[in-house]
Amino acid sequence: MRSRGGLYRVPVGDNRLRLKTSEYLWNYVVGSIYLLYNFMIRQRIRKELIYTMPDSSIQHSSVVLKRDNFMRSLIRELSGVLQDVVGLDDAAGFISIVGQNMGESIDAEYRQALSVDKLSRDQVRDVLLDLKRRIEGQFYVLEEGVDHIVFGNHACPFGDKVIDRPSLCMMTSNVFGSIAAQNLGYARVSLDQTIAKGDAGCRVSLFLRADADEHGREYFRTE
Repeated sequence: MRSRGGLYRVPVGDNRLRLKTSEYLWNYVVGSIYLLYNFMIRQRIRKELIYTMPDSSIQHSSVVLKRDNFMRSLIRELSGVLQDVVGLDDAAGFISIVGQNMGESIDAEYRQALSVDKLSRDQVRDVLLDLKRRIEGQFYVLEEGVDHIVFGNHACPFGDKVIDRPSLCMMTSNVFGSIAAQNLGYARVSLDQTIAKGDAGCRVSLFLRADADEHGREYFRTE
């Protein structure tokens, strides 16, 4: 939801997004992933047949096809279809839901690992840096103040598959926003620069105090 001044207000846990006719497309995408997953499981069961192909030249060819690259390509194509069919805003909305759910799950996992009910401000910062490191991002702190933290980034976890897919940046926005808001009460995330849009790196501003004059996407703690 956009309020005056271009400010987004998206409470953490808010499920009031109206899917409208594009809900059908999303269900189709989810169904396709489910069918693909089952196909991959069946293929894994038959791995003896797959890895004993008589033509060794195929097995040892220079085709670059690994699971990680395949999954990144799949995400790129899915997000591209969403952007082309329902538009960038709605595509970002769909991916925001995924990012929010993942943010809540990651937050719970870190709190359990650290044996705390809530992360402190410094822990929130360190968790955001650590989770990006674990998925092969290169985030670091550019600037830090009492009520804000500015992150830089040299490498996207999606690799080059993120180029021209700005909707995927909602993963960062919602994961950062949901974790910060759940632990500190409020967060606003501004994607100032992104690799997806052609910038050399990312610049992500995380604000921890409400300010109506700033742009970004707002997040609130849910009880």
